[in-house]
Amino acid sequence: MAIQHVRCETLGTIGEALGAAAIPFEVIRTFEGQPVPNNMKGRNALIIMGGPMGVYEQDRHPFLRQEIRLIEEALRQDIPLLGICLGSQLLAAALGADVTRGKKKEIGWYPVTLGQAAASDPLWTGLGSSFMAYHWHGDVFDLPSGAVSLASSEMTPHQAFRYGRSAYGVLFHMEVTERIIEDMVKTFQDELQSAGLNGLGVVQQARKHLPRLGDLGKSVFTRWAGMVGSRGDP
Repeated sequence: MAIQHVRCETLGTIGEALGAAAIPFEVIRTFEGQPVPNNMKGRNALIIMGGPMGVYEQDRHPFLRQEIRLIEEALRQDIPLLGICLGSQLLAAALGADVTRGKKKEIGWYPVTLGQAAASDPLWTGLGSSFMAYHWHGDVFDLPSGAVSLASSEMTPHQAFRYGRSAYGVLFHMEVTERIIEDMVKTFQDELQSAGLNGLGVVQQARKHLPRLGDLGKSVFTRWAGMVGSRGDP
C-alpha cells in the first residue's frame, strides 16, 4: 500500500521497481479525499510519500495521525516500510524522534554523503560515497533511538536512516523523474518564490544530475522491492 499526499508527488521510479518485480500495489490518494485505512490487515508493505504538510500539523491534516498508526503497526509486524520526504518524517515521529522546521529550506540539487553504515546496508551497499540528490523539504528530524544513520547533507545531518531490518526513511527524493520535477516546480511555485529560488534552474539541473540519481534510485528501490518479495500485495 502506498499513500500519496499531493498529485505531483507520485511513486515515480518506486512504482517502476515494484512493477518490474511483478508486485501489485494500491495507492491511497489523500488529496482526492480517499481515507487512510485503519490498519495494515491484508497488506504486506507500506510506502508513504512526500507532501507540503508537516508532521506537527495533525490537527489540520488528521489523516497524518492514522498514517503514524499504520507505521507503528508495520513496525510491530516487521512489514517492509519506505518513507519518502514527509514519509521519512512520519516514520521518525512514530519512532519518538522530534520533527521540526529546519533553519532553511533545502530545495534543489545538493550533494548527499553516505555514512559508514551504508556500505553494509542491504539497500545502499555498493553505491559509492556521495552523489548529487534532489531535495524539497523545510522540516528536519532527529535520528530516532535505535535507528541507523545512512546519509547526510551539508545542511541536514539526517537524510536517510534504517530502523530494524526493512523500515527506511529517505528525506531527499530519489524516485523523481523529469516530469515529476517539472510538476513540483509548477505546483509549489509560491514556495520557490518565497525562498528566492529559480524553478527553471532546478529543472535545468535535472538534465545533468537526474541520470545518475535515477540509476541509484533504481538500485535502492529494486532492492527494497526484493524485501517485499513474496509477502504479497503492498
